[in-house]
Amino acid sequence: MAKRPKTAKKTPRKAPLPPAEQARIAEIFARFEDQESDPRTELDYASPYTLVVAVALSAQATDVSVNKATGKLFAVADTPDRMLALGEAGLKPFIASIGLFNTKARNVIALSRILVEDHGGEVPLTREALQALPGVGRKTASVVLNELRIEPAIAVDTHVFRVAHRLGLATGKTPDQVETQLMAVVPAPLQTRAHHWLILHGRYVCIARRPKCEACLVGDLCPSRSLFVGK
Repeated sequence: MAKRPKTAKKTPRKAPLPPAEQARIAEIFARFEDQESDPRTELDYASPYTLVVAVALSAQATDVSVNKATGKLFAVADTPDRMLALGEAGLKPFIASIGLFNTKARNVIALSRILVEDHGGEVPLTREALQALPGVGRKTASVVLNELRIEPAIAVDTHVFRVAHRLGLATGKTPDQVETQLMAVVPAPLQTRAHHWLILHGRYVCIARRPKCEACLVGDLCPSRSLFVGK
């Protein structure tokens, strides 16, 4: 008797969130929007190119430290051509205060060369092309595309990861898992701004060790509040 061909297993659909949970999440982001309707990165930039460079430099560094470095750097090298003229040796003194500056200098010069040789000196604003640039991974590409309002993306750093878990928006164990979960629950019209709201909330209110629950805009909607209040 001939065997029946195996059929591909269907991926089970995730059950939709209960209405009450959908309402809670919608209210969280509605309050963030009321507080700051157009949140932006705290990195200083004036063009897609300077944004890419600033975000690439910000890996494992604070925005404050990057801005101190790029304030002087972009005054002399704010285009791929000018950066190449500066060269790797010339770039390093500008960013020596930033962690991993040797690797970052090499990547910035390499990506600048690719932009000049392959893209006419312009930053290609697609995820695939961005991620093909040296030093530009998924997270950096997501930040750039989201900041420029080209593609909704929620780049997950330590702040976003922490806040997402504390607010009960995600349970993933990796940044990629958390990003997928956030994109599934954040209301679509707010997805280009959610990254900024979450990162700023984590940076200034929902801080790591002693979150400022008494000043939290969404404290009454937070399932983790009881873990910190009164401690």
